[in-house]
Amino acid sequence: MPLFKSYDASGAGIAKDAPRKKPFFRFWELVGRKFWKLLELNVILMLEFLPLLLIFLLNYLLREFDPVVPLSISGVLLLLFVVLFGPVIAGCTQVLRLFSIEKPCFMMDTFFKAFRSSFKQACPLGMINLLVAASVASGCFVYPRLIGIAKQEGQGGELFFYILFVATLSLGIEMVIMSFYAYLMIVSTELSFVQIMKNALVLSLFALKTNLLTLVLCVLVLGLFVWLTTLIPSVMLILWIFLPLTFVGFLIVFNCYPVIRKYIIDPYYTMKGEVNPEMSYTQTAGENLFEDQGGREAPIEPKKKGKKGKIIS
Repeated sequence: MPLFKSYDASGAGIAKDAPRKKPFFRFWELVGRKFWKLLELNVILMLEFLPLLLIFLLNYLLREFDPVVPLSISGVLLLLFVVLFGPVIAGCTQVLRLFSIEKPCFMMDTFFKAFRSSFKQACPLGMINLLVAASVASGCFVYPRLIGIAKQEGQGGELFFYILFVATLSLGIEMVIMSFYAYLMIVSTELSFVQIMKNALVLSLFALKTNLLTLVLCVLVLGLFVWLTTLIPSVMLILWIFLPLTFVGFLIVFNCYPVIRKYIIDPYYTMKGEVNPEMSYTQTAGENLFEDQGGREAPIEPKKKGKKGKIIS
Protein backbone atom coordinates (compact mmCIF):
# COMPACT_ATOMS: atom_id res chain seq x y z
CA MET A 1 0.00 0.00 0.00
CA PRO A 2 1.53 3.37 -1.02
CA LEU A 3 2.45 5.79 1.73
CA PHE A 4 0.99 8.78 -0.14
CA LYS A 5 -2.17 8.94 -2.20
CA SER A 6 -1.71 8.67 -5.95
CA TYR A 7 -2.94 11.61 -8.00
CA ASP A 8 -2.97 9.67 -11.27
CA ALA A 9 -6.61 8.74 -10.60
CA SER A 10 -9.53 11.16 -10.93
CA GLY A 11 -13.03 10.99 -9.52
CA ALA A 12 -16.39 11.78 -11.06
CA GLY A 13 -15.96 15.56 -10.60
CA ILE A 14 -18.38 17.98 -9.01
CA ALA A 15 -21.80 18.49 -10.53
CA LYS A 16 -22.73 22.04 -11.48
CA ASP A 17 -26.10 21.71 -9.73
CA ALA A 18 -24.75 19.77 -6.77
CA PRO A 19 -26.49 20.65 -3.48
CA ARG A 20 -24.70 23.24 -1.37
CA LYS A 21 -23.29 22.36 1.99
CA LYS A 22 -25.21 23.10 5.14
CA PRO A 23 -24.79 26.75 6.26
CA PHE A 24 -22.79 25.78 9.36
CA PHE A 25 -20.18 23.85 7.36
CA ARG A 26 -20.12 26.37 4.50
CA PHE A 27 -19.52 29.21 6.98
CA TRP A 28 -16.46 27.56 8.47
CA GLU A 29 -15.21 26.55 5.03
CA LEU A 30 -15.38 30.19 3.91
CA VAL A 31 -13.74 31.39 7.13
CA GLY A 32 -10.89 28.97 6.56
CA ARG A 33 -10.55 29.97 2.92
CA LYS A 34 -10.63 33.72 3.64
CA PHE A 35 -8.90 33.63 7.02
CA TRP A 36 -5.89 35.77 6.10
CA LYS A 37 -8.09 38.25 4.24
CA LEU A 38 -10.26 38.57 7.35
CA LEU A 39 -7.15 39.40 9.36
CA GLU A 40 -6.14 42.09 6.86
CA LEU A 41 -9.63 43.56 6.80
CA ASN A 42 -9.72 43.68 10.60
CA VAL A 43 -6.55 45.79 10.58
CA ILE A 44 -8.22 48.23 8.16
CA LEU A 45 -11.29 48.38 10.37
CA MET A 46 -9.22 48.99 13.49
CA LEU A 47 -7.55 51.98 11.80
CA GLU A 48 -10.94 53.71 12.05
CA PHE A 49 -10.49 53.75 15.84
CA LEU A 50 -7.04 55.34 15.58
CA PRO A 51 -8.41 58.89 16.14
CA LEU A 52 -9.86 57.78 19.49
CA LEU A 53 -6.48 56.36 20.50
CA LEU A 54 -4.78 59.59 19.45
CA ILE A 55 -7.28 61.61 21.53
CA PHE A 56 -6.46 59.52 24.60
CA LEU A 57 -2.68 59.81 24.06
CA LEU A 58 -2.88 63.51 23.31
CA ASN A 59 -4.80 64.33 26.47
CA TYR A 60 -2.55 62.07 28.54
CA LEU A 61 0.74 63.52 27.25
CA LEU A 62 -0.40 67.16 27.30
CA ARG A 63 -2.47 67.04 30.49
CA GLU A 64 -0.10 69.44 32.26
CA PHE A 65 -0.18 72.06 29.49
CA ASP A 66 -2.79 74.52 28.29
CA PRO A 67 -5.94 72.40 27.67
CA VAL A 68 -7.11 74.52 24.73
CA VAL A 69 -4.74 72.94 22.18
CA PRO A 70 -5.39 69.27 23.06
CA LEU A 71 -9.13 69.93 23.27
CA SER A 72 -9.14 71.57 19.84
CA ILE A 73 -7.17 68.74 18.24
CA SER A 74 -9.32 66.19 20.07
CA GLY A 75 -12.44 67.80 18.62
CA VAL A 76 -11.06 67.50 15.08
CA LEU A 77 -10.06 63.87 15.62
CA LEU A 78 -13.44 63.04 17.13
CA LEU A 79 -15.22 64.64 14.18
CA LEU A 80 -13.02 62.61 11.81
CA PHE A 81 -13.95 59.41 13.63
CA VAL A 82 -17.68 60.20 13.54
CA VAL A 83 -17.70 61.14 9.84
CA LEU A 84 -15.70 58.12 8.66
CA PHE A 85 -17.29 55.51 10.91
CA GLY A 86 -20.23 54.63 8.64
CA PRO A 87 -18.34 54.60 5.31
CA VAL A 88 -15.60 52.39 6.78
CA ILE A 89 -18.22 49.91 8.02
CA ALA A 90 -19.88 49.99 4.59
CA GLY A 91 -16.57 49.32 2.82
CA CYS A 92 -15.87 46.34 5.07
CA THR A 93 -19.45 45.12 4.63
CA GLN A 94 -19.08 45.06 0.85
CA VAL A 95 -15.89 43.00 1.09
CA LEU A 96 -17.52 40.56 3.51
CA ARG A 97 -20.60 40.33 1.30
CA LEU A 98 -18.50 39.26 -1.67
CA PHE A 99 -16.71 36.75 0.54
CA SER A 100 -20.05 35.28 1.64
CA ILE A 101 -21.42 34.83 -1.90
CA GLU A 102 -18.03 33.54 -3.10
CA LYS A 103 -17.47 36.25 -5.68
CA PRO A 104 -13.97 37.37 -6.70
CA CYS A 105 -12.81 40.37 -4.74
CA PHE A 106 -9.72 42.59 -4.82
CA MET A 107 -10.03 43.60 -1.22
CA MET A 108 -8.52 47.09 -1.12
CA ASP A 109 -10.06 48.12 -4.43
CA THR A 110 -13.48 46.83 -3.36
CA PHE A 111 -13.20 48.52 0.03
CA PHE A 112 -12.37 51.97 -1.32
CA LYS A 113 -14.97 51.78 -4.10
CA ALA A 114 -17.67 50.94 -1.56
CA PHE A 115 -16.31 53.61 0.80
CA ARG A 116 -16.69 56.31 -1.87
CA SER A 117 -19.97 55.16 -3.42
CA SER A 118 -21.77 54.66 -0.10
CA PHE A 119 -20.45 57.75 1.69
CA LYS A 120 -23.65 59.84 1.43
CA GLN A 121 -25.80 57.14 3.00
CA ALA A 122 -23.30 55.38 5.27
CA CYS A 123 -22.08 58.59 6.92
CA PRO A 124 -25.48 59.59 8.44
CA LEU A 125 -26.15 55.95 9.36
CA GLY A 126 -22.84 55.81 11.20
CA MET A 127 -23.67 59.03 13.04
CA ILE A 128 -27.03 57.57 14.09
CA ASN A 129 -25.27 54.40 15.29
CA LEU A 130 -22.83 56.39 17.40
CA LEU A 131 -25.55 58.65 18.80
CA VAL A 132 -27.64 55.63 19.84
CA ALA A 133 -24.55 53.93 21.29
CA ALA A 134 -23.74 57.03 23.35
CA SER A 135 -27.37 57.25 24.53
CA VAL A 136 -27.44 53.58 25.56
CA ALA A 137 -24.11 53.89 27.36
CA SER A 138 -25.37 56.98 29.21
CA GLY A 139 -28.61 55.21 30.09
CA CYS A 140 -26.75 52.17 31.44
CA PHE A 141 -24.70 54.51 33.61
CA VAL A 142 -27.43 56.87 34.82
CA TYR A 143 -30.64 54.86 35.19
CA PRO A 144 -29.32 52.18 37.61
CA ARG A 145 -28.10 54.98 39.89
CA LEU A 146 -31.43 56.80 39.67
CA ILE A 147 -33.20 53.53 40.48
CA GLY A 148 -30.95 53.11 43.53
CA ILE A 149 -31.64 56.66 44.71
CA ALA A 150 -35.41 56.19 44.24
CA LYS A 151 -35.30 52.98 46.30
CA GLN A 152 -33.40 54.72 49.09
CA GLU A 153 -35.93 57.54 49.23
CA GLY A 154 -38.77 55.00 49.30
CA GLN A 155 -41.15 57.11 47.23
CA GLY A 156 -41.83 54.36 44.64
CA GLY A 157 -40.46 56.27 41.66
CA GLU A 158 -38.08 53.53 40.59
CA LEU A 159 -40.66 51.96 38.22
CA PHE A 160 -40.45 55.00 35.95
CA PHE A 161 -36.66 54.68 35.70
CA TYR A 162 -36.97 50.93 35.12
CA ILE A 163 -39.22 51.65 32.14
CA LEU A 164 -36.76 54.21 30.75
CA PHE A 165 -33.87 51.80 31.28
CA VAL A 166 -35.62 48.93 29.45
CA ALA A 167 -36.70 51.29 26.66
CA THR A 168 -33.11 52.49 26.21
CA LEU A 169 -31.75 48.94 26.02
CA SER A 170 -34.52 47.95 23.59
CA LEU A 171 -33.71 50.93 21.37
CA GLY A 172 -30.04 49.94 21.35
CA ILE A 173 -30.77 46.31 20.46
CA GLU A 174 -33.21 47.32 17.72
CA MET A 175 -30.69 49.73 16.23
CA VAL A 176 -27.98 47.06 16.22
CA ILE A 177 -30.24 44.59 14.39
CA MET A 178 -31.37 47.24 11.91
CA SER A 179 -27.71 48.01 11.20
CA PHE A 180 -27.19 44.34 10.29
CA TYR A 181 -29.39 45.01 7.25
CA ALA A 182 -28.91 48.73 6.62
CA TYR A 183 -25.22 48.59 5.69
CA LEU A 184 -25.81 45.52 3.51
CA MET A 185 -28.60 47.30 1.62
CA ILE A 186 -26.44 50.40 1.20
CA VAL A 187 -23.74 48.41 -0.63
CA SER A 188 -26.01 46.00 -2.52
CA THR A 189 -29.05 48.06 -3.57
CA GLU A 190 -29.90 51.47 -5.02
CA LEU A 191 -32.59 52.31 -2.48
CA SER A 192 -32.91 55.71 -0.86
CA PHE A 193 -31.82 56.21 2.73
CA VAL A 194 -35.43 56.36 3.94
CA GLN A 195 -36.28 53.12 2.09
CA ILE A 196 -33.20 51.42 3.52
CA MET A 197 -34.11 52.33 7.08
CA LYS A 198 -37.74 51.32 6.55
CA ASN A 199 -36.73 47.94 5.10
CA ALA A 200 -34.17 47.45 7.87
CA LEU A 201 -36.88 48.01 10.46
CA VAL A 202 -39.22 45.53 8.75
CA LEU A 203 -36.52 42.86 8.37
CA SER A 204 -35.37 43.34 11.96
CA LEU A 205 -38.86 42.29 13.07
CA PHE A 206 -39.73 39.89 10.24
CA ALA A 207 -36.64 37.64 10.34
CA LEU A 208 -36.75 37.45 14.12
CA LYS A 209 -35.25 33.96 14.48
CA THR A 210 -32.24 34.77 12.28
CA ASN A 211 -31.75 38.13 13.98
CA LEU A 212 -31.82 36.78 17.53
CA LEU A 213 -29.48 33.91 16.63
CA THR A 214 -27.04 36.31 14.96
CA LEU A 215 -27.20 38.74 17.87
CA VAL A 216 -26.60 36.01 20.46
CA LEU A 217 -23.65 34.58 18.51
CA CYS A 218 -22.09 38.04 18.14
CA VAL A 219 -22.49 38.72 21.87
CA LEU A 220 -20.93 35.34 22.72
CA VAL A 221 -17.93 35.86 20.44
CA LEU A 222 -17.24 39.42 21.59
CA GLY A 223 -17.93 38.47 25.21
CA LEU A 224 -15.41 35.64 24.94
CA PHE A 225 -12.78 38.03 23.60
CA VAL A 226 -13.50 40.57 26.33
CA TRP A 227 -13.25 37.87 29.02
CA LEU A 228 -9.96 36.57 27.59
CA THR A 229 -8.68 40.14 27.43
CA THR A 230 -9.16 40.46 31.19
CA LEU A 231 -7.17 37.24 31.70
CA ILE A 232 -4.31 37.71 29.22
CA PRO A 233 -4.42 41.36 28.15
CA SER A 234 -0.95 41.44 26.59
CA VAL A 235 -1.90 38.71 24.09
CA MET A 236 -5.52 39.63 23.48
CA LEU A 237 -4.85 43.31 22.80
CA ILE A 238 -2.79 42.18 19.81
CA LEU A 239 -5.49 39.73 18.68
CA TRP A 240 -8.09 42.51 18.75
CA ILE A 241 -6.12 44.20 15.98
CA PHE A 242 -6.34 41.18 13.71
CA LEU A 243 -9.42 39.07 14.29
CA PRO A 244 -12.69 39.52 16.20
CA LEU A 245 -14.47 42.42 14.49
CA THR A 246 -14.35 41.08 10.94
CA PHE A 247 -15.17 37.57 12.16
CA VAL A 248 -18.31 38.95 13.81
CA GLY A 249 -18.99 41.06 10.71
CA PHE A 250 -18.72 38.02 8.47
CA LEU A 251 -21.08 36.12 10.76
CA ILE A 252 -23.62 38.95 10.42
CA VAL A 253 -23.28 39.17 6.64
CA PHE A 254 -23.42 35.40 6.18
CA ASN A 255 -26.68 35.17 8.16
CA CYS A 256 -28.44 38.38 7.11
CA TYR A 257 -27.60 38.88 3.44
CA PRO A 258 -29.65 35.82 2.31
CA VAL A 259 -32.66 37.47 3.98
CA ILE A 260 -32.12 40.65 1.94
CA ARG A 261 -31.62 38.67 -1.25
CA LYS A 262 -34.79 36.63 -0.65
CA TYR A 263 -37.17 39.43 0.29
CA ILE A 264 -35.74 42.50 -1.48
CA ILE A 265 -33.27 41.75 -4.26
CA ASP A 266 -34.79 38.62 -5.87
CA PRO A 267 -38.38 40.00 -5.94
CA TYR A 268 -37.07 43.15 -7.67
CA TYR A 269 -35.51 41.16 -10.51
CA THR A 270 -38.50 38.81 -10.68
CA MET A 271 -40.79 41.80 -11.14
CA LYS A 272 -38.57 42.98 -14.03
CA GLY A 273 -38.51 39.49 -15.54
CA GLU A 274 -34.76 39.24 -15.06
CA VAL A 275 -32.40 36.98 -13.16
CA ASN A 276 -30.49 38.26 -10.16
CA PRO A 277 -26.93 38.78 -11.51
CA GLU A 278 -25.57 37.07 -8.42
CA MET A 279 -27.47 33.93 -9.46
CA SER A 280 -26.75 34.17 -13.19
CA TYR A 281 -24.34 31.27 -12.98
CA THR A 282 -27.37 28.99 -12.65
CA GLN A 283 -28.79 30.18 -15.99
CA THR A 284 -27.68 29.29 -19.51
CA ALA A 285 -28.14 31.64 -22.43
CA GLY A 286 -28.78 29.98 -25.81
CA GLU A 287 -27.86 26.46 -26.83
CA ASN A 288 -24.97 24.73 -25.14
CA LEU A 289 -22.16 23.51 -27.35
CA PHE A 290 -20.78 21.50 -24.48
CA GLU A 291 -22.47 20.01 -21.46
CA ASP A 292 -20.97 19.99 -18.00
CA GLN A 293 -20.48 16.35 -17.03
CA GLY A 294 -19.36 17.09 -13.48
CA GLY A 295 -20.59 14.38 -11.15
CA ARG A 296 -21.34 11.99 -14.03
CA GLU A 297 -17.90 11.31 -15.44
CA ALA A 298 -16.54 7.82 -15.14
CA PRO A 299 -13.70 7.70 -12.62
CA ILE A 300 -10.29 7.21 -14.20
CA GLU A 301 -8.10 4.64 -12.59
CA PRO A 302 -4.33 4.67 -13.11
CA LYS A 303 -2.89 1.96 -15.26
CA LYS A 304 -1.33 -0.84 -13.38
CA LYS A 305 2.38 -0.98 -13.86
CA GLY A 306 3.68 -4.28 -15.22
CA LYS A 307 6.60 -6.16 -13.81
CA LYS A 308 9.97 -4.88 -14.80
CA GLY A 309 11.94 -7.09 -17.18
CA LYS A 310 15.34 -8.44 -16.50
CA ILE A 311 18.08 -5.95 -17.18
CA ILE A 312 20.74 -7.31 -19.52
CA SER A 313 24.06 -5.69 -19.15
